[in-house]
Amino acid sequence: MASSSMPGGVLRRSDSVADMMPEELRQSRYQMKRCFQRYVSKGRRLMKNWQLVEELERSADDDKLEKAKLAEGFLGYVICSTQEAVVLPPFVAFAVRTNPGVWEYIKVHSGDLSVEQVTPADYLKCKETLFDDKWARDHNSLEVDFGALDLSTPHLTLPSSIGNGTQFVSRFMSSKLSGKSENMKLLLDYLLALNYRGEKLMISETLDTVDKLQTALLLAEVFLTSLPRNTPYQKFEPKFQEWGLEKGWGDSAETCRETLNCISEVLQAPDPVNMEKFFSRVPSVFNIVIFSIHGYFGQEKVLGLPDTGGQVVYILDQVRALEEELLQRIKQQGLNITPKILVLTRLIPEAKGTKCNVELEPVEHTKHSSILRVPFKTDDGKDLRQWVSRFDIYPYLERYAQDSSVKILDILEGKPDLVIGNYTDGNLVASLLSSKLGVTQGTIAHALEKTKYEDSDVKWREMDQKYHFSCQFTADMIAMNTSDFIIASTYQEIAGRPVSLKEKPGQYESHYAFTMPGLCRYATGINVFDPKFNIAAPGADQSVYFPFTVKEKRLTDLHPQIEELLYSKEDNDEHIGYLEDRSKPTIFSMARLDKVKNITGLVEWYGQNKKLRDLVNLVIVGGLLEPSQSKDREEIEEINKMHSLINKYQLKGQIRWIKAQTERVRNGELYRCIADTRGAFVQPALYEAFGLTVIEAMNCGLPTFATNQGGPAEIIVDEVSGFHINPLNGKEASDKIAGSFQKCKEDPIYWNKMSTAGLQRIYECYTWQIYATKVLNMGSMYGFWRTLNKEERQAKQRYLQMFYNLQFRQLVKTVAKLGEQPTQPAESTAAARIVPRPKERQGPFLRNLLKRGRGRN
Repeated sequence: MASSSMPGGVLRRSDSVADMMPEELRQSRYQMKRCFQRYVSKGRRLMKNWQLVEELERSADDDKLEKAKLAEGFLGYVICSTQEAVVLPPFVAFAVRTNPGVWEYIKVHSGDLSVEQVTPADYLKCKETLFDDKWARDHNSLEVDFGALDLSTPHLTLPSSIGNGTQFVSRFMSSKLSGKSENMKLLLDYLLALNYRGEKLMISETLDTVDKLQTALLLAEVFLTSLPRNTPYQKFEPKFQEWGLEKGWGDSAETCRETLNCISEVLQAPDPVNMEKFFSRVPSVFNIVIFSIHGYFGQEKVLGLPDTGGQVVYILDQVRALEEELLQRIKQQGLNITPKILVLTRLIPEAKGTKCNVELEPVEHTKHSSILRVPFKTDDGKDLRQWVSRFDIYPYLERYAQDSSVKILDILEGKPDLVIGNYTDGNLVASLLSSKLGVTQGTIAHALEKTKYEDSDVKWREMDQKYHFSCQFTADMIAMNTSDFIIASTYQEIAGRPVSLKEKPGQYESHYAFTMPGLCRYATGINVFDPKFNIAAPGADQSVYFPFTVKEKRLTDLHPQIEELLYSKEDNDEHIGYLEDRSKPTIFSMARLDKVKNITGLVEWYGQNKKLRDLVNLVIVGGLLEPSQSKDREEIEEINKMHSLINKYQLKGQIRWIKAQTERVRNGELYRCIADTRGAFVQPALYEAFGLTVIEAMNCGLPTFATNQGGPAEIIVDEVSGFHINPLNGKEASDKIAGSFQKCKEDPIYWNKMSTAGLQRIYECYTWQIYATKVLNMGSMYGFWRTLNKEERQAKQRYLQMFYNLQFRQLVKTVAKLGEQPTQPAESTAAARIVPRPKERQGPFLRNLLKRGRGRN
């Protein structure tokens, strides 16, 4: 049964673990009773995957044959696919992930081995019992089911399709628009609404029926066949206007004919290919607002400052690519429109030598894009002068959204066509603005904190004083569910990797069903089969990050600075430690100094591995060098740890620690100088949503070792275009690095091979032009998609607004503003404070609004 049900070792999505498990338990009843007795023997507890597997193996004692039989059979597969289990003797409740995005919850009686399938909400109640039994049993505990408001929204079905939202949407729209002619009225209304500052685009009000539009298209197509292909639009504009056709079809007879033909085919027999082509040509996006609020957002001297890292580079490159694509499209559409892109961030008067105190700053290498900085306000209306940690930012965001809205409408002279948020704070503000102005919204998480800190949902009380996860996770849920589309850099970011013992769910997938006992139970948070999910991988700026072998472009004038940075033997304010043997290759890492980036983990691996230390030097670029220089709690801890490790392993002479470098151009040459040593780049993060530094390093020709937790594992094909390392096993990781350099020592061609393969991977998969095309197509397509199912969308929007007002606003009051104390001590974060018991706050309406039994994936 197991083999037939698990082709390739994975259950089909239609297979039910609950249906198949009783028979499997019966066939191995003796061993299973022993196993389940082991599970319940230690009382109530939450068991992780590795613990479940370990106990399963121990139940077979030393019988190798029995162990192999268990591991290879159906039950072994189920246990290996279980992310966690709640033990409440005599029951064990399992959260089984049979495929990416596909979950089943089952409860097994350890005595009679009876099996019951349970809902996500019931499983979460079991889990809550371990942390807040009273709240778990309270029928008035707050339960939210966002999925219940998406019942008529079509969803993808195959795990392999996750992240292909635009393709699915185009297929669905093709189906919906075909058949009855009245269905085409939806598309006609969309075209009739197209305008720029009141000036009609594509069609006039005279074409108010589908028949009239089709007639006009036919006349225009026939007319254009008689014109030379390069005839400018202005030559035949009056003729088009006679037929009710306005600007926006193209800049020449040829481009107009292509667009006319595309729309004609959509009206006659819509198919997914033509739908996608249609939305790529429709003039619907001209002005874009991008929110990136926390940290120091600027174009120079900001990288490495608190809460400021790769996202700044990502967004600036994103803006340049989007503007270039916008200008190309507008020209092709035959329009004389100037696009505008605004990056909204925070104005910080105490700017630490950066331009973060400048309100409006043009984005370099663009013509129509700017950084607009809006200050946080104190209660008395003054500008807040100091930096605020991303964890403490929530009390300022609502006022910030209001102030930003005024500035945006003034500068753009109207509403934007597309709003894109970044990170929790930017996404929440984008949601508020999108709801207020009625514009299309895109969301980019970059990194969701819930996946960085294990059990941070059920143990939120323990972490709330430091991280305010109660606010953050609530804001994430609001933004994800408000957004029209979500942009991820990789499949893993959404739904992790195929099931195996070592794999975890994706960032978004981990928000499917979760609970914060005493605060809120999310029966459905976000479903990764929702068609709003799309993958658009960023690229590298190849004017900055180019191969070390391109000698004519090398920035040799920077080499004296880099020589001093890497090799001078004196400690100073910019670097400590030195490299005694310059003949050795150098392994290099550059990141913020926080726990998740795991830079101190890399230093410890290096310190403990004698072979690696003999083969290579270590260069670290990250953070500040002294704890007294930082105000960031986590960075201070990591700085102290760095000093401790350098002393503990006596690394002076083998390590160079350089403080965070903000000059991007010099950093590009730094990568290349490391490549000159025939070294490598190491990215050791405990989790990395994407990994821009991985892209940068590979683009410069540096062989790269990167974490297998997150996006880098998708960027790199292991041992083909780079190497995966397990950040949770430092010995294994350091041995793999050492083994590779030993191979390079024995076979110098091997290093060249890996360098070239990494470059090839970049050129094939990661360019900003591809990214910009995808995002603008999303903006156009989801702009139409949001007009479908208006009633359901409006109902969900009201639900989200209520949730924001009744839940998020109350949570924000527990976060102290700078220089203030919280309204109540963080350690008293309990249900009575955050989710008060009175009926008006937790009555049946909010708890059960559209809560209904739903079939799970």
